Amino acid sequence: MAAILVISVFPFWWALRTGLSTNGDLFAGEQSLLPVGYTDNNFERVLGTASDEEILESLGRENTGSFDFLQSLQVSVIVSTAVTIGQVAFSAMAAYAFARMRFRGRDKLFFLFLSGLMIPPIFTLIPNLILVKNLGWLNSYLGIIAPFFLMTPFAVFFLRQFFLGISREVEEAALLDGAGHFRTFFGIIVPMSAAPLATLSILTYITAWNEFLWPLVVARDPARQPLTVALGQFTAQQPGTSPDWSGLMAGTLLAALPIIVIFLAFGRKVVDSIGFSGIK
Repeated sequence: MAAILVISVFPFWWALRTGLSTNGDLFAGEQSLLPVGYTDNNFERVLGTASDEEILESLGRENTGSFDFLQSLQVSVIVSTAVTIGQVAFSAMAAYAFARMRFRGRDKLFFLFLSGLMIPPIFTLIPNLILVKNLGWLNSYLGIIAPFFLMTPFAVFFLRQFFLGISREVEEAALLDGAGHFRTFFGIIVPMSAAPLATLSILTYITAWNEFLWPLVVARDPARQPLTVALGQFTAQQPGTSPDWSGLMAGTLLAALPIIVIFLAFGRKVVDSIGFSGIK
């Protein structure tokens, strides 16, 4: 376990070590495990609080790229929150229908729906891009959110496994009291499913936060680019200059910090809920 922990944590430490080093010392060939030419100016550059002198000290030249970390952070938060709310809500209703409601061809339809897990996302990239372009949603929040807002096969399967384990007697009692499917779902099933819904929300939020390819092709305007895309601006350099590895690592760590906090706070809940739902 100690060896696995070291292997898992070492990339984060190396990124932190790079972010706390100056580019000049890095390219000098120093291979120490500790920061070389220690400086915290790289983090200040990412946050936009560094002076011209500090930029010159850490970068070794004038800054040639623009990067608004707080603006990109806002985009990431808005997109991830909207995707999480929509995906969890619609997936929960679809999972309840597949688990409890009886209609002709239900199992076949569920199998067909799950077959979507076998379709690589790259296959749907061009059709979705054409649709979003025709709708006039390029460079907008709607364009980034739309393909991920509704249910996904994994989310429906995840919640359906949990709903199947809920006692039918509780629902039958509600039906005898005159409650319909909607009232039973929102008044009984949802409160009883707080743990798997929270777990799915965390997994969906992390996935939406780390999405790169779709925002890259849809959001060409820097004002609508999430952190995953905006961080690429750190690689835009003048001809003949070296990549800004220190700034890139500092920005990457700051962008990953919210996800790290979520995992530290809710990691055990995610593992327990997945195991309870029957996903191995």
